[in-house]
Amino acid sequence: MDLDAVADELYGLSPSDFTSAREVRAKSARSGGDRDLAQRIHRLRRPTLSAWASNLLVRDQPEETRRLLRLGEALRQATEELDGDQLRELSAQQRKVTSALARQAADLARQAGQPISEEARREVQETLQAVLADPDAGQEWAEGRLAKPLSAPVGFPALSAPPARVSSAGRPASRRKEAAAPSAAGPATKTSARTADLEAARARRRAQQERLEQARQEAAGADRELAEREEGLTAVQDEQRRAEELARQVEERIAELTRALEEAEGERDRARDAAREAHDRAGEAERSVKEARRHARDAAAQVRRLEGQLRRKGS
Repeated sequence: MDLDAVADELYGLSPSDFTSAREVRAKSARSGGDRDLAQRIHRLRRPTLSAWASNLLVRDQPEETRRLLRLGEALRQATEELDGDQLRELSAQQRKVTSALARQAADLARQAGQPISEEARREVQETLQAVLADPDAGQEWAEGRLAKPLSAPVGFPALSAPPARVSSAGRPASRRKEAAAPSAAGPATKTSARTADLEAARARRRAQQERLEQARQEAAGADRELAEREEGLTAVQDEQRRAEELARQVEERIAELTRALEEAEGERDRARDAAREAHDRAGEAERSVKEARRHARDAAAQVRRLEGQLRRKGS
């Protein structure tokens, strides 16, 4: 048993079955002596419905998964190069593709017996848009083990409203027209403007990456804190199970002692009854002995009287 195999299995299950199956696998790892694996399994989070539907899509449609990843690469390249025509074409394409794939994920969820809401479907589409904007998000999604939906970086142009028409030089059409108007600006000015646009786009991209890195660090810190708390919870739960087992054993012992006490009390009551009966019989025997003694004394006295009478007559 290893974590990857367990994660692949668990994130392929319905969210309603996830927790119980996770605890079975964690218990199996503990029983096998691998406490570290058991804790790592226990830290796997149950997926939201939208994350589960996204995982279904990856698992059921590998070719569509690869297609979306390729589209993301093309979009990011067009954004870096400020290729207006290409960016405009790919932006329109991504809206169609992510919308269609989100509907397909909802269909797969319904076929699996767990329909998702419209809000969850939108979260699936937002996840797909994050895949297009961020290669790390794309890699995470393609593993099919999401526990929660993903969010695209703010300001990624291909995911915003349809961009303004961009010239082949990388500037908006309005600016291109202004540049075409009679002015003292020459080729050097146009090159400078294009360079400024490129630098501004790169600066925005760097700022987005910095925000993303900061968010990832915060998420990693939160995950570490969660792992520590869950490890503490696991230890407390283990202690609770041991205490409950001890309590069960004590209760069984009490039950055994109670049964033994009841049997002893029954034997005591029977012994008392037998003692009373013996006492009554002893009393009757004692009275019978006394009566026999009186009778023997009376008989002996009668014998003596008769003997005395005989002696007197003989003399």
